[in-house]
Amino acid sequence: MADEKCGDMPGAPAAEEIKPGTRMVKCVKFGKEMPGLERVPWAGALGQRVFENVSKEAWKMWIEYSKMLMNEYRLNPLDPQSHKIMEEQMEQFFFGEGAKLPEGYVAPKAKG
Repeated sequence: MADEKCGDMPGAPAAEEIKPGTRMVKCVKFGKEMPGLERVPWAGALGQRVFENVSKEAWKMWIEYSKMLMNEYRLNPLDPQSHKIMEEQMEQFFFGEGAKLPEGYVAPKAKG
């Protein structure tokens, strides 16, 4: 059985050339050394923790996932309560058991 945090994980990045001087992190999502974010992506302690432990590739996954959350939960990016929900979801996505899909969520059908 494959380790869920290894490169065999669906959505795992393909090997890419890493430029000298690139900031590297041990990514919590992929479980290996990968290029890190260029700046702290979120305010507060959680943002710092993400900066130190999440790769650029994992952050891209979060961005896509967060779009779905914003739509499904009808969150307002300017509302403090919406920020709290997103922060809780981000914590679970990267450092918990994984974020849970909203109740009743149905993935869009693939076009083809």
